[in-house]
Amino acid sequence: MNTLAQRHGGGAIYITLLLALLLVNLPLPEGLRALRPDWVLMVLIYWAMALPHRVGVGIAWLLGLFTDVLTGMLLGQHALAYSVVIFLTLKLHQRLRLHPLWQQSLSILTLLALSQLLLLWINGMIGRPVHSWLYWLPSLLGALLWPLVFLLLRGVRRTFRVL
Repeated sequence: MNTLAQRHGGGAIYITLLLALLLVNLPLPEGLRALRPDWVLMVLIYWAMALPHRVGVGIAWLLGLFTDVLTGMLLGQHALAYSVVIFLTLKLHQRLRLHPLWQQSLSILTLLALSQLLLLWINGMIGRPVHSWLYWLPSLLGALLWPLVFLLLRGVRRTFRVL
């Protein structure tokens, strides 16, 4: 079952995920930090849609822990949110792949907003202040950027023949 063809191009997957983690810590001006989309989750969603047998809930959990450490958030917060979103992505990946990019963007908006809702819920439970409506802008920006992210990652997948 573990043939070389199944493992071909795995390095490209991990490099794109590493780059997404680096974008989490990219220094931005104070006014733009609140707009930063969840790059890690968007890359995870792409790979879970494109190669559900290669990227799953376990990888999402691990990357969520890395994101928590990089951002200084409560340990496990992003891990839970990413795991739930990737679980749903894996359940719906065949339907999502059939939609045109603009419809995929609406689905991505829903998945990103769900992740943010879970993070907001956890922050509320630990007594962190409630955010304003600006809290939801990263999900909207992520959905608007989805076609670009999708085309870029599809290009990586095709160039490196990731199977």
